[in-house]
Amino acid sequence: MSLTTFRIGEAFRPVPQFRSYLYASLILAVVVFVLPWLAPIVIFSRLPVALAFAVPVLAIVVFIAYWIPLYHESIVYRLTVTEVTWRRGVWFRQTGIVPYNRITNVDIVQGPLMRFFSFSAVRVQTAGYSAQAQAEIVLNGIADPKDLQETIMNFVRTTGPVAATGGEPAEGPAADAVVEELRAIRRLLESRQER
Repeated sequence: MSLTTFRIGEAFRPVPQFRSYLYASLILAVVVFVLPWLAPIVIFSRLPVALAFAVPVLAIVVFIAYWIPLYHESIVYRLTVTEVTWRRGVWFRQTGIVPYNRITNVDIVQGPLMRFFSFSAVRVQTAGYSAQAQAEIVLNGIADPKDLQETIMNFVRTTGPVAATGGEPAEGPAADAVVEELRAIRRLLESRQER
């Protein structure tokens, strides 16, 4: 993907290699976590016992293999002038919005299997999530993550942060009224303290 792929307002999806990555992860999980205990049961047990273990495991693997392309097709990301949005989920739909003015960091993550399939994940963190190990949003299946990272960070730099109180920075008559009220409270507290 190039920078022109990430157009404002247009949806983009994970690269097709992300689906292959999910299949490879499934195969790796079966080989590492399932076969070491399932193979001896199937080989050394009577047929009813072997089938009682093998059939449910095979059904789960087939179900996940069926789910992977549906999940891949459900993922949609979008950059707008004010926020990053995402949507995903086959049976349970999830959506999210991360305003640029809340973003504190954008990281690129690429494990060995991701590197093999030539894509990365872009992790977007906000002030509320910075103390946690997970990101607010993870954009998976990005072929050119540096362009996406730079695009998001350009918006972050131009919008500026919002105060930790959660509101927009106050300006104008409303801000003046708040400042005057705070001064009145301060005078009242100082007069009580002098007594």
